[in-house]
Amino acid sequence: MNDNKTSIYEDGLGKNAANYTPLTPLTFIERSAFIYPDRVAVIHGERRLTWKQTYDRCRRLGSALRQLGVGKGDTVAVVLNNTPEMFECHFGIPATGAVINTINTRLDAEAIAFILNHGEARVLITDREYSRTMSAALELAKRPDMIVIDVDDPEYTGPGTRLGGHEYEALLATGNPDFVFEQPGDEWDAIALNYTSGTTGNPKGVVYHHRGAYLNSMSNIVSWGMPPHSVYLWTLPMFHCNGWCFAWTMAANSGVNVCLRRVDPRLIFDAIRAHRVTHYCGAPIVHSMLANAPESWREGIDHKVSGLVAAAPPPAAVIEGMARIGFDVTHVYGLTETYGPAAVCAKHEEWADLPLAEQVAMNGRQGVRYHAQEGITVMDPVTMQVVPWDNETMGEIMFRGNLVMKGYLKNPTATEESFRGGWYHTGDLAVIQPDGYVKIKDRSKDIIISGGENISSIEVEDALYKHPAVIAAAVVAAPDEKWGEVPCAFVELRDGASASAEELITHCRAHLAGFKAPKRIVFTELPKTSTGKIQKFVLREQAKSSAAIE
Repeated sequence: MNDNKTSIYEDGLGKNAANYTPLTPLTFIERSAFIYPDRVAVIHGERRLTWKQTYDRCRRLGSALRQLGVGKGDTVAVVLNNTPEMFECHFGIPATGAVINTINTRLDAEAIAFILNHGEARVLITDREYSRTMSAALELAKRPDMIVIDVDDPEYTGPGTRLGGHEYEALLATGNPDFVFEQPGDEWDAIALNYTSGTTGNPKGVVYHHRGAYLNSMSNIVSWGMPPHSVYLWTLPMFHCNGWCFAWTMAANSGVNVCLRRVDPRLIFDAIRAHRVTHYCGAPIVHSMLANAPESWREGIDHKVSGLVAAAPPPAAVIEGMARIGFDVTHVYGLTETYGPAAVCAKHEEWADLPLAEQVAMNGRQGVRYHAQEGITVMDPVTMQVVPWDNETMGEIMFRGNLVMKGYLKNPTATEESFRGGWYHTGDLAVIQPDGYVKIKDRSKDIIISGGENISSIEVEDALYKHPAVIAAAVVAAPDEKWGEVPCAFVELRDGASASAEELITHCRAHLAGFKAPKRIVFTELPKTSTGKIQKFVLREQAKSSAAIE
């Protein structure tokens, strides 16, 4: 074989404008507006926007930003709730060639100031609700050159003032509805910047490219099995991994975006009933709130509702609770670095014939790769060898493929380390089960080493969730003179329920080996992020203090 020989499939068969276009999710909204101009695209309170109206508003936004000098490679930061404006930013900002940086609305001023400066934001679009925090952030950032655009959502009636020289609706009025979206010259071009939680030190800036955003948007549809024109309720913050790419997904789906400024179980059920919502996403705590809400709140909901659960391994009790109220929940897994979900617990029809407990066990796994992801596996991080499929040998979950970030902004060392060996290292510990499905055991930093034995905090949490009085639980390591570390459980009880520490410890011993049962129980409201993820780093600090444990 002559390796230097030109293949017959290369001669005269190169890329050209007719047969190759860089992938970008920006094309989705143009398609939906062309085919379904009069279909409802966005619902927010009394507002109804069609796909044509939404596309026009996105073009006006892109035009207005261009007039302000925004162009390729610039960063536009947004601090917004799940509103039409936030949806529009996912198209109007990258339509100029710029990069959208969605910022967690619950961060403090110092963290936001760091992000604004690290990402070199040229423009900030912010909701009036956050004016107090954003005013402080702008003062700390010391960026008098930054253009600030205020969103004054009529659905928000609380306190707050405008901070900038531009109001969003007035700015849109200056934009051209015939503005032509700037397509990326290369699908590797950056489309979004997302920051990690930053629980230790400053957060890292995760950069997405157009290709990955396009492919994950499509994978959300295919891997979840979303029918065309689905009605999607925004229970997941759009700032979190760009809403797991679902802003772009819903444009591809030509569906309906039902906006929700805040997550409240009563409001969620009301929206599902009123708009016949078919799909929603959320962390386990969101699903838990729905499963444990009064039955009367669900009255009148007689259609199928599908949910994705992620952000943390869902307790078996949550999956069982959702099945009990008739919601079809699918478990997905991913990280900020993988555009949100990049693995799914793909269901098999025969699982439905299993006893509920076995169904829960099968559906509670992290599963297999998304359609557009090339690989997920579990490896020994030192040898980079895949662990046996024995459900026992632990290793680190690793991803490879198009649904992995470009890298960390301005941090080549961290980027190189995370891609060591040609795979993205997640830091999550897991096993591979005999059918090839991945089952997470813990974050590497959350494994409790007690007397030389490894204890999975997730396993202990699952046992606690099986107690009828427990609505939320988190287990961390607490220092111990004899054992080095012991499990310490922070527990949140259901309204009106009661349980003693001794009762919960005894309950855990009935489900776990004795050494795995928590040695200490703290009853408290658990600290959570805006996406519902329990902040274990806060609890780890509390567990180190003997004064925090009684």
